[in-house]
Amino acid sequence: MITLKTPDQIKYIHDSCQLLAELHDEIEDFIEVGMSTKDIDVFTYDFITKRGGKPAFLNYMGFPASACVSVNDEVIHGIPSSKKIINKGDVVSVDIGINLNGYFSDAARTHIAGGSASAEVEQLVSITQQCLYEGIAGAGKEKARIHDISRPIYELAKAHKYGVVKDYCGHGIGLAIHEDPQIPNYVGLRSANPRLREGMVLAIEPMINLGTERVLLLEDGWTVITEDRKPSAHWEHTIAVTKDGILILTQLD
Repeated sequence: MITLKTPDQIKYIHDSCQLLAELHDEIEDFIEVGMSTKDIDVFTYDFITKRGGKPAFLNYMGFPASACVSVNDEVIHGIPSSKKIINKGDVVSVDIGINLNGYFSDAARTHIAGGSASAEVEQLVSITQQCLYEGIAGAGKEKARIHDISRPIYELAKAHKYGVVKDYCGHGIGLAIHEDPQIPNYVGLRSANPRLREGMVLAIEPMINLGTERVLLLEDGWTVITEDRKPSAHWEHTIAVTKDGILILTQLD
């Protein structure tokens, strides 16, 4: 069931989202070649808790960390580790959620460690970010439906011959970390296509692979990798559908 939020609830969700946007900005400056993915997780935990929030992912369905840190061929849900060292040119996707006084935010960004990588990897990261904003623009269409988000994401990615992950998708959010509806990054013949309504809060998150769309789940029960072991990128924003249009809540005001 889709839960429509009141303006007051959106205000409080917005507060959580703004805190998350600040955190992502700080992580962008924090990430360095030679650090471990666990360093990013510790930084995330300290930032959130010192600002009065709770890491929404920590212990969620047993996930053991505050941040999902996925490197190179890891698509999503990478478990931070002190043994996993970031090298120059690595693709580092950081996905974080915050629970601030019972209101939830979710956003992901993909970084290139050291600032540069091969041209094809840099393009993958850039196009995946562009896919996110194409999906958000689709949400802003008159009488938009979920497929208006999904279709432009898929079409842009396929125009560059990328693999669009179909096994995982975006979702509703706000009063819990995962809510209805599901927001796939492709249009399936049998996928639900509800109309967007004022009060909906959505996490849109394209997961785009340099090669195949097919993915595998590792034995840790969390980490998802590309089947061909080629790099993947992940970008995500939380947005709200309001009477004044679409608001990107996890973008600093």
